[in-house]
Amino acid sequence: MIKDLKQESLDYHAQPVAGKIAIEIIKPCDTQRDLSLAYTPGVAEPVRAIADNPDLAYKYTAKGNLVGVITDGTAVLGLGNTGSLASKPVMEGKAVLFKRFANIDVFDIEVDADNPADFIKTVASIAPTFGGINLEDIKAPQCFEIEQALIEQLDIPVFHDDQHGTAIIIAAGLLNALELQNKKLEDARIVCLGAGAAGIASMRLLVALGAHKNNIMLVDRSGVIHSGRHDLNPYKFAFALDTDLRTLEQAMQGADVFIGVSGPNLVSEAMLLSMADKPVVFALSNPDPEISPELAHRARNDLIMATGRSDYPNQVNNVLGFPYIFRGALDVQARHINEEMQMAAVHALSALTHEPVPQEVLKAYRLDHLETGPDYIIPKPLDPRLIDTIPPAIARAAIDSGVARQPYPSHYPV
Repeated sequence: MIKDLKQESLDYHAQPVAGKIAIEIIKPCDTQRDLSLAYTPGVAEPVRAIADNPDLAYKYTAKGNLVGVITDGTAVLGLGNTGSLASKPVMEGKAVLFKRFANIDVFDIEVDADNPADFIKTVASIAPTFGGINLEDIKAPQCFEIEQALIEQLDIPVFHDDQHGTAIIIAAGLLNALELQNKKLEDARIVCLGAGAAGIASMRLLVALGAHKNNIMLVDRSGVIHSGRHDLNPYKFAFALDTDLRTLEQAMQGADVFIGVSGPNLVSEAMLLSMADKPVVFALSNPDPEISPELAHRARNDLIMATGRSDYPNQVNNVLGFPYIFRGALDVQARHINEEMQMAAVHALSALTHEPVPQEVLKAYRLDHLETGPDYIIPKPLDPRLIDTIPPAIARAAIDSGVARQPYPSHYPV
């Protein structure tokens, strides 16, 4: 079966034509007059207009609905540093998701860069092309430096999805899971296994939402991140605790929440049993979780669990976030995707899970019934209400936080 899937995937990407994306023409090009408007001499008029007023690029070009999905190929899926060219199928896949779920066009850009400075310079130099930039599959800690530098230099949204997209979906699901377990985020003891882009960004967002930093224990390959360690980069050191705990086993004792963004089969049944009553377990390593749902549920019947897989309930899937976040940001020409907008996405996703589930969602997932509960703490990726829920929340937060250049769209719900 695995062999068949591998060949099916290769055939899918190769036939009937290579790749997954293409460019289409959206204006008439059938007559000599059409061609004179599309190119010379007619094209000179929008060129002059944009030269006089750069904001008119949003009116006369595709910039306002175009996102650059850009990588250096240093952290591709679970495959590591494959190089930029080998990352292209993933970036094309990201383009497919942008178009399928939010009708956003994408150019995927794979950059050969030997260091963050070269990558930053390259992206900044091509940024006028785009209405927004989605950074993808860049290893930590360079990803933090790269994203921050580009946010500071550019006046369009720059969003590293491996950081913030993952954090937003984790946070939305966690808020609902804790509510079901009669716990509060501000009181919860949280263990995060994995201190890369996703782990650190998720903990930052949870703190912004009300979690206490002293209740968060970050664990990497070397164990608990504590103040006595001398091998920590600044991003990890920000979460270093003054503690005698050193191992994951010790950290898990009495924890209310486990979030895994690390690797397969790193959590044992004994660790799970040592957690507090009614724990929340997000084992997000893909395709093999930190602990399998079968083992987790066999060990405890009082937990709520999420994974990164589509064949289990509560899939933490970034497609719930990034297409719709960019849709809302582009529609008000936001200069940034800031923390206020990220929190708006969290609350919108969390709230949507409490609404009655449409029949078409049940049909898509072959379900008879679905409502908020241990097996439904985040919306399903094929929920058509996402496009009507998340972008308006993002647009409103952009306006309220002062980063929007356009008013609230008239076609959005009030």
